[in-house]
Amino acid sequence: MIRRSVLLGMVAVFALITWGFYEYISNENVLNAGEKNQENEESVPAAASSGEIGLEKGDKAPNFTLENLKGEQVSLSDFRGKKVLLNFWATWCPPCKEEMPEMEEFYEKNGAKMEIIAVNLTMFEHDQANVAPFIKEYGLTFPVLLDKEGEQAKVYQAITIPTSYIVDEKGIIQQKIVGPMTYEMMEKIIQN
Repeated sequence: MIRRSVLLGMVAVFALITWGFYEYISNENVLNAGEKNQENEESVPAAASSGEIGLEKGDKAPNFTLENLKGEQVSLSDFRGKKVLLNFWATWCPPCKEEMPEMEEFYEKNGAKMEIIAVNLTMFEHDQANVAPFIKEYGLTFPVLLDKEGEQAKVYQAITIPTSYIVDEKGIIQQKIVGPMTYEMMEKIIQN
């Protein structure tokens, strides 16, 4: 009887945490999330498609500037002219751990054709200090940026992780993928 009560309590706590995370991400005004970015006019997703700033296929990807582990400022627009796989992830996320070795293998073979930018949802990490050891353990060589305030998670609506966006050479979103990516999926993307 006590086990059942404890189990029900744990399920309730997990449900509340999940609900709270969802509410935090989805109820924040996405338009206000971009106001803190240096390039505000490129950071606000628009509802319309076809070249407008937004998150749908054909929309211009919202620009952002985040720090890497060295404290350097890196912007999505720095990679214009190159196809980009923009990935939102966390160190504690099992599907994220599953896809990272394949992403690294793909990057080592195809990094000249397609950039991978891994945006760590640092605000949701147990400890920011977990990020550097994770990168070392997985031997990641592609850029890893830190979303310390969770702003880009809101802007890009990364409610489920991993979430990835494929952005073309002109900064236009071509695809959104929710869930872990495989090497084969990345190969198909680069061929299109």
